[in-house]
Amino acid sequence: MGYYNIQEEKVFNSGHAACPGCSEALAIRYIINTLGPDSIGVVPPSCIAIISGPQPLSSMRMPVYQTTLEASAASATGISRALKAKGNDHTNVVVIAGDGGTYDIGFQSLSSAAERNEDFIYVCLDNEGYMNTGAQKSSSTPYLAYTTSTPSGKPTPKKNLAEIMAAHRIPYVATATTGYPEDLARKVARAKELKGTGLRFILVLTPCLDGWGVADHAGPKTSRLAVETGVFPLYEVEYGERYTLNFGSKGTPVQAYLSQQSRYKHLRPEQIQEIQSQVDANWERLRERFSVP
Repeated sequence: MGYYNIQEEKVFNSGHAACPGCSEALAIRYIINTLGPDSIGVVPPSCIAIISGPQPLSSMRMPVYQTTLEASAASATGISRALKAKGNDHTNVVVIAGDGGTYDIGFQSLSSAAERNEDFIYVCLDNEGYMNTGAQKSSSTPYLAYTTSTPSGKPTPKKNLAEIMAAHRIPYVATATTGYPEDLARKVARAKELKGTGLRFILVLTPCLDGWGVADHAGPKTSRLAVETGVFPLYEVEYGERYTLNFGSKGTPVQAYLSQQSRYKHLRPEQIQEIQSQVDANWERLRERFSVP
């Protein structure tokens, strides 16, 4: 991949309520600064809602509608259609939701909007748990990860939401992380360019410093390790058919990623090897889909 020059408009303000070093705040900066002020945000209950601020105050220099946890995609549908009815074809509508409001509680309305191919951008900031309410597990939580509701480790694997959304054959699906900011900004810009074609979905891995048990400065490094180990490859899918790899496994052992996080400190060597085998199998399965090796 070539170098992407990030062009930011100052839509996201400093002085917000995120934790120091928060990956979600960093992701929000690149997302809404790339989209620009001619945008309307839809935010369900989440850390993102705390970061965006209590109404009428906001850390974002654009309108933000705080909706219910299950209705983000439905709310964005209504706003997008209302703008279209008024003849407005330029304002971006973007959902910024967490994994609890996307993988779980909000999935019904998201899948329905994808089936109808509604015209808005949906961004899921995936910190792999219900971090705003005490770090409980979601269906995004990885296999064997500690949460307050799975103290011995989650016994089931993480839902593969990117592939589920690609199966809807919407115009654009992408994965991204805060550890690759140029790649994240480029994908947001690409989703913006595709306005008018239908639903665009971006899944952004955003390590939760407290919930994952990583140092305040280690969010980007941890997310880069997720990519380099093959745990979270970065790729794009157009209309469910054309897969393009951006960044993927460099053969780094998954232990390098797990060892950065206290949520995996309970693992035995054989469990680490089991995770390694799963990651390898998933990576090989995904590689078969890429149009660029």
